[in-house]
Amino acid sequence: MGGEDLLYDMARQGLVVLTLATLPPLLTALAIGLVIGLVQAATSINEATLSFVPKLVGVFLVLALFGGIIGGLVLDFTREAFEAIPALTR
Repeated sequence: MGGEDLLYDMARQGLVVLTLATLPPLLTALAIGLVIGLVQAATSINEATLSFVPKLVGVFLVLALFGGIIGGLVLDFTREAFEAIPALTR
């Protein structure tokens, strides 16, 4: 595999890792925001800061639950990227 192909493969893999690492907290914040927005619309409460604390708690819980998996994913990718550096310099 040439250096250019390896570089493109690492960039693609980096985007996949980025997506997998950010998906759980982002989906959690989106779901909580949607539920809070529906409740606010149903009750006519128009407070913009009301959804901040539940989103913060939800994202914190997701990161506490999946942080090890996310960290392992990022660590594995970083290790592979550093191991690929000699192949890129040839």
